[in-house]
Amino acid sequence: MKTIDLIRKKKEGGRLSREEIESLISGYISGEIPDYQVSALLMAIYFQGMEAEETADLTAVMASSGTMLDLTGMPGFPVDKHSTGGVGDTTTLILIPLLAAAGLTVAKLSGRSLGHTGGTIDKLESIPGFRTDLSREEFLGLVKRCGIALADHTEDMVPADRLLYELRDVTSTVDSLPLIVASIMSKKIAGGARGIVIDVKTGVGAFLRELEDSRRLARSLVAIGARLGRKISALITDMSQPLGRMVGNALEVREAIAVLNGEGPQDLEDLCCELGAELLLFSGKEHVRDKAVDALRTLLHDRSAQAKFRDLVKNQGGDPAVSDDPSLLPAADARVKILAQSSGLVVALDALAIGRAANLLGAGRFTKEDTIDPAVGIELLQKTGDRVTEGDPLAILHVNDTENLDSARTLAMEAYTIGNGPVVPPPLIVERITA
Repeated sequence: MKTIDLIRKKKEGGRLSREEIESLISGYISGEIPDYQVSALLMAIYFQGMEAEETADLTAVMASSGTMLDLTGMPGFPVDKHSTGGVGDTTTLILIPLLAAAGLTVAKLSGRSLGHTGGTIDKLESIPGFRTDLSREEFLGLVKRCGIALADHTEDMVPADRLLYELRDVTSTVDSLPLIVASIMSKKIAGGARGIVIDVKTGVGAFLRELEDSRRLARSLVAIGARLGRKISALITDMSQPLGRMVGNALEVREAIAVLNGEGPQDLEDLCCELGAELLLFSGKEHVRDKAVDALRTLLHDRSAQAKFRDLVKNQGGDPAVSDDPSLLPAADARVKILAQSSGLVVALDALAIGRAANLLGAGRFTKEDTIDPAVGIELLQKTGDRVTEGDPLAILHVNDTENLDSARTLAMEAYTIGNGPVVPPPLIVERITA
């Protein structure tokens, strides 16, 4: 079959068969099909979309384009979690040891980030000595022995996604719904999990700001996962203000440790327990949602999850003492307070502005080549609904490099809207989407 005929077929609104998709993906990976033809195909998909079965076929073909993890020999029910990203999104650091403490198997592959702060890998690497560059044998050995491991994606997994994303990035086709779904789900399928929960953020600090867009993505992800034989659900969660109170790599690890010790922010604890409950239900360990949430909350407060986090850190070369003494994490040289300019209620806290401010301080990347400073970031002392008096500290900037400090300070100050109220903070969990 000729590539130009498949481009024409898609351009005219036709549906590509599984065999045609396999031919396209294998031809592109091998170099037989050039970038310019795949670019044309991506643009055709962008405008014409893809049917559900077509998207499922694309997802499955992309997943099998490289090495796939086989977790069938593991002792527990293998699960995975994905978040569409936000500001102060620390859930993975808490959720994977929490799930392991509940007896589930967590073989988690994560990545770095070009976002406001680093990805999960960047955050964990702020722990002294922590290794994420595990060999496949090391990774699976830890999962089999301890039920938990977390490593960076390797190039032999889902190479089709890496190549296609690079092309999408330079052809303005990143925001195509079927291509987003295939990108996310191909990595989840290749990771070997049988139960998957997706945290789809919505609001000003999210990848998708509008609820209806977040809803469409959540429904598509769940539909495709179910078509490919996975137990899957999605929670649409609020990202109008940052989750928790820390934004930055070591700062977020510090906050995760607080939650694992039963002492963290309530919104972060609640979300982790709600996400984890989905997977407990899929595993059959619990059958009633409220009981699943309560069981996970108990594992946080009796420090069972903290013990699993300690094992994770120790097994991967990190200093396990950080789980008891977060002061061992990198710390910034200076702290700069953001003060309230008036008295009243915090009516809104703009997550995007806080994220951009943290990025300016060095907590995130603007390009792939940028180096993240693990110590810097923003500590939020006040959030939506809190009452403040003029001169009260609203937030603390953790600073090393002062080059962008003035801009970061301005953004952080403008992120806070103080008024008279009344204030009704948005619900943490907006919707639950199931198959």
